[in-house]
Amino acid sequence: MRTKLSIELLPWQASNEKIIREEAARRLKVHPDDISAILLLRRSVDARGRNVKINLGLEVYINESPVETPDIHFDYPQVINKPEVIIVGAGPAGLFAALRLIELGIKPLIFERGKDVSSRKYDIGAIHRNEGVNPDSNYGFGEGGAGTFSDGKLYTRSKKKGDINRILEIFYNHGAQKEILIDSHPHIGTNVLPRVIKNIRQTILNAGGEINFNSRVTGLLIKSGVIEGVKVNNNMLVKGEAVVLATGHSARENYYHLHGLGLKLEAKNFAVGVRVEHPQQLIDQIQYHRPERGKYLPAATYSFTEQVDGRGVYSFCMCPGGIIVPASTSNDEMVVNGMSPSDRNGKFANSGIVAEVRIDDLKSYASYGELAGLKFQEELERKSYHMAGNSHLAPAQRLADFVKGNTSGNLPDTSYHPGLTSSDLHSWMPGFIAKRLQKGFQQMDRKARGFLTNEAIILGVESRTSSSVRIPRDNDTLEHVQVKRLFPCGEGAGYSGGIVSSAIDGERCAEKVAFAINKI
Repeated sequence: MRTKLSIELLPWQASNEKIIREEAARRLKVHPDDISAILLLRRSVDARGRNVKINLGLEVYINESPVETPDIHFDYPQVINKPEVIIVGAGPAGLFAALRLIELGIKPLIFERGKDVSSRKYDIGAIHRNEGVNPDSNYGFGEGGAGTFSDGKLYTRSKKKGDINRILEIFYNHGAQKEILIDSHPHIGTNVLPRVIKNIRQTILNAGGEINFNSRVTGLLIKSGVIEGVKVNNNMLVKGEAVVLATGHSARENYYHLHGLGLKLEAKNFAVGVRVEHPQQLIDQIQYHRPERGKYLPAATYSFTEQVDGRGVYSFCMCPGGIIVPASTSNDEMVVNGMSPSDRNGKFANSGIVAEVRIDDLKSYASYGELAGLKFQEELERKSYHMAGNSHLAPAQRLADFVKGNTSGNLPDTSYHPGLTSSDLHSWMPGFIAKRLQKGFQQMDRKARGFLTNEAIILGVESRTSSSVRIPRDNDTLEHVQVKRLFPCGEGAGYSGGIVSSAIDGERCAEKVAFAINKI
């Protein structure tokens, strides 16, 4: 007999196979020796009560051998002489669009402005040493996109848009840990994800697809309302059956180019704020209700969603045991982000804490039309850079000082490698953002006592949680509403947020491409 079962155990019990077997036997009213095998299907931490519990989803076999699970496999046929489709950008949307196109018998031609994942590491290292930003190769641009060196979190709420398990299985099939198929909040880690991305690249190349690095798409070739190809590096013309535009939300030149062509864009709500950093031990104490988390619990996470003066204030991209990184994509801006390695064993916990920005909040930018939010983001990032002394030091302030409006005379240790400079963020951030953040932190502290403390610091600015512009597309075909065979895709188009939802959108666009060129 085979049956599925959910059990709840204390952390130390959940790490002991004998106890798991005994509890499963007790629940099923059988002898432990009658259980021939137990497969772990799901695992999550429940820290809501005073006693932290681990929830396990099991498949239990009684007096029979487990069904042998076939290896996860995807069929990527040869497409070297098949119809060609251009993909702009090698982030998760672009890479998963390419894999799906290959499955459907279409050859992807990927053009990525940045470098391959190995070469990209050197440019990221230069930013950490305050040696400047390569505008085409940094935390935002390059093979794998922004997620490659910014954590690799795979949790998503986009459960209605596609098959999340399929995306996780593709990552696992390309070298990610098996735990991503089990954990409720799967996470690859920035130390593992580059290897996975290399393996995805090799799959694409082995099937006959093409990937071109250092190849910035600088123009779209549109004739009579149909896209025919792209211009690369201002000189090379490349034609294809269709174009998947998967540039990511930091590729702002893309929006300006589309706007210059007279193509329709839409302003959308987004969020701006800061990145807050606490000692990880303090977050563990708050979340697990104990002085030390011990060896059986992972580094604690948190999630906040508050309403302040009619706007959402919430945590974003929480990184337990992680570090804060310089995420600027040009030399005259200051942007921060966070990441964690796979084991999440660092001294600090960090998260974006951001306030919702709506079109109504940007009346002084109304002359920019659909690009109002883009201009607002750009100006705020340049101001942050200026407040850091025109460098990639991060303007920073102790958290309680920020809420009280005080100057921080000194700053604690931080994971941010380029270094900090003390700055009164409450005095130069837009008032409607700063005031909501101050109130939001107070509300968060009422839910998690000890969160609002001067042991924590905030760094500015966290400004790229999502795109401020949407590239509108037809709901059925996913083509741009004005241009046939142009498929805006992923975060940069305003239709996803995070690695998994972007990958799902990439697959959806690939399937619509195949339909458009009569391949399915």
